[in-house]
Amino acid sequence: MPKSMKLLLTENVDSLGIVGDVVGVRLGYARNFLLPRGLATAPSDEKIKELAGKRAEAQRMLAELRKQREQMTQKLIGLEIDLVRSCNDQGILYGAITQQDICTALGEKGYTVKPREVRIAHTMKRIDNYDVQVKLDSDLNAMVKIHVKPDRELPRDERHHEPAKADAGEKAEQAEAHAADVKAAKAKSEGAFGGKAETKGSFSSGAAEPKAEAKPAKGEKKGEPKGEKKSKK
Repeated sequence: MPKSMKLLLTENVDSLGIVGDVVGVRLGYARNFLLPRGLATAPSDEKIKELAGKRAEAQRMLAELRKQREQMTQKLIGLEIDLVRSCNDQGILYGAITQQDICTALGEKGYTVKPREVRIAHTMKRIDNYDVQVKLDSDLNAMVKIHVKPDRELPRDERHHEPAKADAGEKAEQAEAHAADVKAAKAKSEGAFGGKAETKGSFSSGAAEPKAEAKPAKGEKKGEPKGEKKSKK
């Protein structure tokens, strides 16, 4: 049993074709959607001729629509839109930005866009700037800048507001202060241990250490002048 069939479109159908087109579609799509709604019928030469005038009008309208979309694409390129939303103190939105939200914002500026023509690459759920693609046709694309802003002033996060580079003078002051801290810590450490450790064998008075007495020769007593022998009685 075939899984598809040929039908003649009697109306314009998005993403399928315009009136008068003969298209191949799946059986389920044909039986459940196109045929019950009167959007298509079995193709025949007679029916094709009958729809010729309606098809020519559809083609004219498509050409005009194409022209409008080309002009809109040029206007959308570089367009910036502000969306104000509620969020917590960390900038997380209570509800993500949707395609419909962007369509509504564009509509307020005079641009009629369908939700399916808005391509959101990443979830938009925090205060930030986003690039969103608006695809009006297969070869008509425009990048729109969306600025998602809070509906109130958020607490300042110092981590995100530090200057990229410190001033040269500030860096010098920081280095000088660090050197002073190191010096003070070193002095405190030496004071805690009573000053610098003495060299082994040294004296605090700075006097030289006396040499050890020479060992007396055999037969001599300690302290007796050399060369003098004790007289015999």
